[in-house]
Amino acid sequence: MKALISPFVLLLSILASLVLPGHADDSTFHIYAPNRGPETLLVVRATASEDGALALEALDPFDLGIPAGSIVAHPDEPLLYITENWSGGEGIQGAAVHLADDGGVAEFQLFPIANGYSYLGLDRAGRFLLGCNYRNGIVDVYELGEDGSPGPLVSSVTEGLGNAHSALPSPDNSFVYVPYVKDNNALHQYRFNADTGALTPLKTLDAAPPENTGPRHIAYHPELPMVYFSNEQQLGVSVWEKLDSGQLELRQMAGLTDVEAPEKGVSGSDIVITPNARFLFTGIRGPKHDFDHISRFAIEEDGTVRHLGLTEADAVPWGLALSPDGRHLLASGHRSGTLMAYRIEDNGDLTRVATLDWGKGVTDLIAR
Repeated sequence: MKALISPFVLLLSILASLVLPGHADDSTFHIYAPNRGPETLLVVRATASEDGALALEALDPFDLGIPAGSIVAHPDEPLLYITENWSGGEGIQGAAVHLADDGGVAEFQLFPIANGYSYLGLDRAGRFLLGCNYRNGIVDVYELGEDGSPGPLVSSVTEGLGNAHSALPSPDNSFVYVPYVKDNNALHQYRFNADTGALTPLKTLDAAPPENTGPRHIAYHPELPMVYFSNEQQLGVSVWEKLDSGQLELRQMAGLTDVEAPEKGVSGSDIVITPNARFLFTGIRGPKHDFDHISRFAIEEDGTVRHLGLTEADAVPWGLALSPDGRHLLASGHRSGTLMAYRIEDNGDLTRVATLDWGKGVTDLIAR
């Protein structure tokens, strides 16, 4: 016979869950961003109201002691990985940051890295950390311990091209794609061994994106075998289908509509897809022309996209992130020194609901 819980005891347990330290309701999340200038990790508490407004509160920055610029969060553990991104050679480091229950930093440890990484990715099982080196086009894979602690370098590939910009395993954890921007303009395809972390080139290494595309960052459709890249040079989105072999086949090049962008001095940046797969957002940076925007796309049932328009952003929107519930888009203004927060409307429009000054130089950010 099951024991009965008295109404009084049940009430006490509910009240305790609301007031005990470390409890966070669904309306509160945190935003993390490394700033290589002061060598700190910026921490912001975000509190959403029922109407979609957002209150941003900057907490005390955490001193990292390394000029870090790239960040990724472990899928299961309260753990962040942060690395230097431009430098190379001996002595460069990354940091594993353990988060406290209240969203602050509990502790951190430095660990050696082989290269600086402009992009960090994690495999779907949380067993490997991938770093993409921009200058030399190197992709390194590090093994992680069962608790997420950084381990040894277990795999590394390079094809002799510079300007590599990201590396992220597919949802089935079987493939990794590495896009190259600017004159190198390539999209390399690898099989990923989820047991060892090894990367093996597919028979056709380069998916061969159209000229002057510059695929940069990647997003995967949560249900369909569709892969999306923000295009640094073309300013739009390229849509690819992932075949069973892992080979990518181009399905669509979607550009901007009803707007004429400057021919030079403008580039695409990050990309995110909403959890419900209804919308895609990319950043457009135009520091020489005051042409800084968030570009909005609707995702059709077949996985192709339709451009909805542009939303103004502060100077040089670099990194993008979504709130954990997918209701808000967050963007870092690299030159403006601001954190921008937008409410995502039902039709894909973006409404600015909050702005926080947090210092120039931020590129990547995450929310959890």
